[in-house]
Parts: sequence; structure tokens; C-alpha cells
Amino acid sequence: MSLAAATTLALAAGVITAPAAHPADDPVEVVVDGHDVRGDNVNGLTYKGLGVLSCNSTSNLLMDYKAEHPDRYWQLIRVLFGGKNPLINHVKVEMGSDTNTSTGSDPATMRTPDESADASRSPGFQLAADAKTVNPDLKVSILRWVMPAWVQAEWDKGTGSDEMYTWYKETILDAYEKYGYMVDYVDPDTNETRDPNEAFIKWYKNAIVTDTDFADPRYGLSATQQKRAAKAYHKIKIIASDENNTHHIGPSVLSDEELFGIVDAVGYHYNTEDRREGSTDSDTYQPYTKLATGANKYGQDKEVWYSEGTASFGYTEYRVNNTEGPNGASTGIGGVQSALDLANRSVKSYANSKRTHYVFQPAIGSFYEGAQYSHKELVSARDPWSGHLHYDAAIYVMQHFTQFAKTGWENDTNTAGIWRTVPEASFSGVSGTVDLDGSNGAPSYMTLADPRKKDFSTIVVNDSDRPRTYRIKAENMRLGDPTMEVWETRGADPGQAYDANFKHLVDEIRPGDDGYYSYTVHPRSIVTLTTLDRSHDKATNQRLPESGDRTVLDTDATGKRHDTRDHVLYADDFGYEEEGSVRVGTGNGTRKVSQPYLASRGNQPRYMVDQTGAWEVGQDADGDNVLYQYMDQSMKDTGAWNRHTPNTTVGDFRWQNYKASVDVSFPDEDGGLATLGVRQQKGMAVSDAAYNVRVRPDGTWTFYRYGTAVTSGTVPASDTYRLAIEAKGATITTSVDGRTVATYEDPAPQTSGRVKLGSDFHRTAFDNLKVEKVDGYTPYVRAQIDNMDDSVAYEGAWSRKASFGDAMDWYRTTSTSTDAGASFTVPFTGTGVDVIGGNDGSAVFDVHVDGKPIAEDARTVASDKRRATYALRGLSDGRHTATFVLKSGKAVVDAFDVVSGDVEGEVDVTPIRDGLDAVGSPVRADYAAGSWAVFDSALSAAKAAVSGRRGLDAIGVEQIADRLDSAHARLVRKDGSTR
Repeated sequence: MSLAAATTLALAAGVITAPAAHPADDPVEVVVDGHDVRGDNVNGLTYKGLGVLSCNSTSNLLMDYKAEHPDRYWQLIRVLFGGKNPLINHVKVEMGSDTNTSTGSDPATMRTPDESADASRSPGFQLAADAKTVNPDLKVSILRWVMPAWVQAEWDKGTGSDEMYTWYKETILDAYEKYGYMVDYVDPDTNETRDPNEAFIKWYKNAIVTDTDFADPRYGLSATQQKRAAKAYHKIKIIASDENNTHHIGPSVLSDEELFGIVDAVGYHYNTEDRREGSTDSDTYQPYTKLATGANKYGQDKEVWYSEGTASFGYTEYRVNNTEGPNGASTGIGGVQSALDLANRSVKSYANSKRTHYVFQPAIGSFYEGAQYSHKELVSARDPWSGHLHYDAAIYVMQHFTQFAKTGWENDTNTAGIWRTVPEASFSGVSGTVDLDGSNGAPSYMTLADPRKKDFSTIVVNDSDRPRTYRIKAENMRLGDPTMEVWETRGADPGQAYDANFKHLVDEIRPGDDGYYSYTVHPRSIVTLTTLDRSHDKATNQRLPESGDRTVLDTDATGKRHDTRDHVLYADDFGYEEEGSVRVGTGNGTRKVSQPYLASRGNQPRYMVDQTGAWEVGQDADGDNVLYQYMDQSMKDTGAWNRHTPNTTVGDFRWQNYKASVDVSFPDEDGGLATLGVRQQKGMAVSDAAYNVRVRPDGTWTFYRYGTAVTSGTVPASDTYRLAIEAKGATITTSVDGRTVATYEDPAPQTSGRVKLGSDFHRTAFDNLKVEKVDGYTPYVRAQIDNMDDSVAYEGAWSRKASFGDAMDWYRTTSTSTDAGASFTVPFTGTGVDVIGGNDGSAVFDVHVDGKPIAEDARTVASDKRRATYALRGLSDGRHTATFVLKSGKAVVDAFDVVSGDVEGEVDVTPIRDGLDAVGSPVRADYAAGSWAVFDSALSAAKAAVSGRRGLDAIGVEQIADRLDSAHARLVRKDGSTR
């Protein structure tokens, strides 16, 4: 038996034990022994790096980035997938069923058994095609969570194997025909199953290898393509079984020789640990370690994946301002659910269960915020109209693994040089199995080595508040220059730029007389200690792209071009004559071709993120393009995690006062329902639009506040209805066919949000969507500032939370205080600012603007998350600094929405004139200085407003009048009496 094999068996049997616990000041010793670098292990210990999962609408808006800002899109592809050391080597596609399986719905590639498969509907298949243009070796895998109704109906009878196979096969071959690549891995089972369907896995693999039908015209393959497709198709590998919370497939593969021969890779989700049950030689004791190392009765190694895990939560530049460390200190780039937690997941899942591949769900967040599981990605891509992309610092952290090794899959001749993981030189003692906490200071490190033993890299994660010294020794290696480079990522020191310490070379060290390299790792940091020479490597030193401006969606009448001067916010007639061709990767990454706009995206509409339903552009009876929701009664009876009626979302969360309108019609003779909603801020149902109107074919309509019916009525029946909702401040006006049918005054209004369209499970048509500004009102928020932005200053006792944050809080952060006298100060440029956060309405503030008191004992309102608890309006349009001093109660601060001064039309200032007449001309000398200061500010603002203040809108007028009246009523005479 070879030394490597003997060591592997010893490892699996538990003979190689974890390092003893280290006192805080005791160095961690790591020996990288060439005998432990298993060049003959080509599957289990090869480091495959990172993957991205595309599913549940998470990639939905990427197709819009590609069309509207191709330079930014292709730059993103290069950053994530390109170069000699790609960050991501694998795109995993969870096939859609038009139902919501998490954050939204992905389109079904086959909605009926007769429909030809269309992989271009799915942004995941396109993402893989485009990624292959910069990384031809990229792997592609697919699986399902739920299935289309036509498959589900047969599957429920126990006879649906053929239908399932047809859906998979025709989708795979359509992707091959369109993009030129063959899917590499298929998981035939259900995503996150707890009971792997081993019989179907076997059946499916047999069906693949015995299938000889590639000539069916449905596949659209030429004779040459048929031969190539058949050869590639028969090589598809099996990944099983994407479990969550269970570890069944590992023991099953070990105990079933047939299954062992069929399954090429095993994977499970959201857990770093192996299974440890029974005796050490049983199939239930460390089964995944045995599979990866080859220490099993078959003597063969298998791939083991962390086949779905999260990225870091929130934005790192906000997280660093938390108070979750000792005595209220920051945890820097670390802490639970941080970038360092993410790094520890890769280390610990390898150390404890030999996972050599980590798949992010998602790596790219390209869906609208406010859906379930928002803010947990490496890249945020949510504003395709602006081209804004946020690259998180977690990318630098994960590059510590991928840029200092050759990652990927070994080839058939074992000559690709993929680096091996080294179990004996890897360990993690941090706490937790899902969300990891490294504050205990335990060692956490992972070693990757060149199979020729010429170089190695050890990645060390220190997510604690104390330094940790590592001593590393190389034995039986074939190193050339023994110099070791030390690359580090950590938070900024005082006075430094935020990213000053991100992935930079901090030292070059050589071994001491005892052969050990020694380095002390800073608290809350990650370092890679490598014998590679990367000091002058351009790619390693490359900085991530700038995010770019996050401009509000405000277009011309075509909906394409940015235009703040007209009356339109956005429009879509679904014809897209204004859109040009789109470049798409094809030929298995060998080239890009130009395709017409709709053809390039499977007829998916612009800027829409589907929550449920089959939303697609098609032609009406006159040959004109309209938006259809196709999911009808025959398609609805399939699975869903979040079961809703069909609805889709479009627009900008910063929109405030606007009128939305759309034409609706009902081509389905069996019935129908059409919905238009406004001011949607969070949630995934049509009732999450704060105000929505629903109409049926017979003209019956109902107006809702969220999901509660407010009023209803009937209009004359028609083939088509024009629905409209105007939301200005607290006044909501609904019309049908140009006639006002309902006016509603909301005592606690939702003040901003996107547009929703909805239907029931009948084919429904929508056309001529238009979103317009409202005269006299600010149309949108100019910018949003997070509560943990560097510009926001806090005084007093505040709990600033980043770990275990709620997805409905912006970037999963909040700042909370109950300390009377505590304050926060926010600088902004605009005419006002809204304080956003989930509050109980108990907080009372004194408010100062630009150093002057503007309101005393200002009460907040009870507010849901992402809603305003206090609104400050009516300021001059310019730079301001607002300070809020907590007088009493509890304040939860999530974000600040900065109000724009872009107002069209005339603004009636009569309420302010009336207020000035009412207060008269009080004499300053008669009143106490404190109360006079507040009144004087209100009086000055009122006089400026009636003289003509740029940017003043109707809501500002109302607030200025109210502040003047309140300040006048609170005037205190010098003798102590009130006015």
C-alpha cells in the first residue's frame, strides 16, 4: 500500500487526530508534508474552488444589465469567472417551474409536454454560456426543486419518470443547441430532499447512458451536432443529493456498490460537519471523509461538495461599523455571517467533511431588494438601468483561496495540475456548523498544494479579537525559492481608507533555523501564506471595479433612456423597438453572437422580477406585442415554497409620488383577474403592494390596502380596461378607464416603492405600462444612506447590529437605542430625509438641522420594516446636516431616504401663508430663548417658502405649516407662561 493510501485510511479511521486546543498565546504549528499531498487522488481532494447557484429569480436582472450596460455586464463576467485563477468555476442552475421556491420564480423551460424547451428563458443557462467565454473549463450542473405541472401530475401517480427525463433531456439539449455546451452534472433528485430517491437516481443514470435518440426534430440538432451531443450527453455525471439538515446519501453510496458506481459527486447544504454515527469502520461514521479520501472498501475517491451555502450577509463596508465586539468594539470584517465567517465555512467544511467545492446561493443578487433572503451575496446587481454593481469585500476574502492555487477539476490523464487539499495541514476549531463564530480564537486554516509538491498555500482565518501566531514547516516538498509571501485582508486602521488593507502583500518571510516560517495573524483578518511569487502579478494585485452611481429609474417615454426632464418615470409597451441587439455567449464559450433583444432572453420582459407565474412577451390577435401571464388552471397545480397567485415587480424602491397605469385584457375564456399595485417595498405577493386595484372580466373591481379590501364596485364590461393608481402623499386615487372609482386617505401611508402587476391562474394580458410623475410632488428619493454608513455619527449608547440581521432590514443592519440623550447625525443633499426602520412609535426626538432646532418632542409613528417612522421635509434643496436627539422611547434606525428636490408643476403654498397670518408678529424679547429658537427656525422656513423655494413640494408645504403652528403653540414667555 502506498504511503498516501495508508495515510488516507488512517485519516478516515480517526487515527490522525485534530490538533490539541491552543492557549491564546501558544503558536499554531502546521506541517505541510509532501507525503500528504495526494497526487493520485483526482476527485476527492482536488480543490475545485467556488460555484454560483442561479435560481428563484436571483439572476433575473442580469439579462437587463447585459442589454442596457453591456460593458459593466461583461466586466462582471471577467471579475467572477475570468483569468488564470477564476473566482468561480461552476454555474449551478436550479430549473424553474414558474412558482416561487424562495426569493421568486424562475421560468419553466417546458410549460407543457408539447412545448419545445427554451433554455434562453432562464438567466442561469445564459450566465453559464457567457461565463464560458472567459472560462471554457467552467462546469455546469442542473437540478430541480419543484417541477412543471405536466410532470408533477404524472410523478404524483408514481409513473412520472419518463416525463421527468423528457423535461431534463430537452432542456439540456436546448441549451446545447443554443449555447454549445453540455451540462456536466445532473442531480436527478429533489433539491433539499431529506429522503434521497436512490431508485430514481439509478434509473436516470441508466436512461442517460442508454439513450440513442438525438435526431428528433424537437431538439433542433444538425447531423454533426447529434453525434457530438450524444457523446457529451453520455458523459453527464451524477451529483446527489443536495440534502439539507440530513446526511443520508453518503452512507447510501458507501453501502450500495451499484450506487457508488453511478454517483460521481455528493453534496449537501448549510452544514460544515460530516456524519459521525456508529463505529469508525461503519458507513455512517465520516462517510463523506471516506468518499473524498478514497478510504473506503472500493478504494476510490469521490467529489464532495458544499453544494449550497450563503455568501456574506449585508455590505462589509456597513458591517465594519457594528458594536458587536468586546465592550462595544467593532468586529471589523468578521463576526457571524461576515466575510470571515464565509471563509471559515470553506475551511471548516473541508477540515471536518472534506468538501472541496463551495456553491454560493447566490453569488450574484440580481433581484429586487425586499424579497425573502435579500442581502446575502458577493455582488449586488439590482439597478440595471443605472449599471450600478456593488462588489463586496467578501470577494477579496474568497480570492485568498482561489488566487493562490490552481483550482478546478482534474483531467482524465491527471495532468491539469489542479492543486490538492492537504487534510493533515488543515483544521478549524471555530464554533458553529451553519453560521460560524470564530471569536473563540481557535485555529482555522486550510492548506492547498501543487501536486508536484513545488508550491503550497496555507489560508489562515482569525475571526477573533486577539492575534494568533502560526508556525509553518514544509517537509518532503520540492520548493525552489523558499521565500513565503504573506497576503492579508482585514479592516482599516484608524485614518485609513475602508479598503486599505484588502488583499495586499504585507510581508515576505523565510524559514528560521528550525525550518519554520513564523507569522502573527492580526485579529479579524484572513491571510494566505504562499510560496508562490505573486508580488508582481497583475491579476492578484487587481482592485475590484468601482460600483458606479446608483441613479433612480427615471426614463423617457420609451423606458430605455435616462431622462429626468419629462413627465415620465418609466414606460413599457413591450414592443422594444428601442432596444438593440444583445451579445450572447455560444459555441461552448468560443464566441459571442448578436441576437435580437427578445430572442436573446426568451421573450422575458424588461426590468421585471417574477414572484410567481409565467410572465412573457407574446403577440396578441393583432400581432402586437403584449405581456402575458401564461400560467393557467392547467399549470397551477405544482409545488412552491411560497405559494402566491401570479405577480411580478418592476421599478425602483425609491419611487414615491407617482401615477401608474396599464391596459389589461382577458384572453382566457374561463375567467381571469388583473391587478395593478403601487408602492411595493418588500414581500413577494401581489398584496405586498401597499395599494392595489383588481378587476375581473365583467368589470367588477376592488381596491385594496395591502391585502385588505377597502372598497369595490363595477364598471361597464369591456374587452380591455385601463387601470390606474395615483399615489401622492397619503392620498391614493384609483381609476378605471379614466374614471375615478375610489379615493383613499391613508392615516399611516406607505410612502415609497415599486409597481406590481398580478393575475390569478388564467392567461392574462397587460400592455402600455406607464409610470408618471405627479405635479406638485417629489417623484422619488434621491439617495439612501444606510444606518451604518461612515457618514452617520452616533452619540450615546447604541447597539449597532450586523450579525443575524433580518433580511427585511436594509443590508441586514440596524442601530437601536433606548438611551435618553442618545443621538444620530446624518449629512445629506436634498429637501428632506425620512428615517426608515421597524419601530413601535415610542421614540420622541428633538430635531436639529444645520445646527438650528427645527422640532421639539417630535413623535414618531409605528412603522414596519423599510417604512418611515419619521419624515422631515420642506428644507431648501441643498446640503444639510440633521441631528436627531432621542428624548424618550426606543428608536430603531435602519436607513435614511434623502428626498429629491425635483418637483414639476405648481405648488400651492396657501397653507403656509395662512399659517403666517395666524402667528402674526410675536416679539422675540417676550419669549424664552429655547422656545424662541425653534419658532424662529419655523418662521424663517415659512417665509422662505412663500417667497419661492426651489424643490418645495406639497408634502413640504404641509410640514412647514405644521412646524410653524406647533412652534408657535409651544412658545414660552420669559415669566414661564405659555403663549
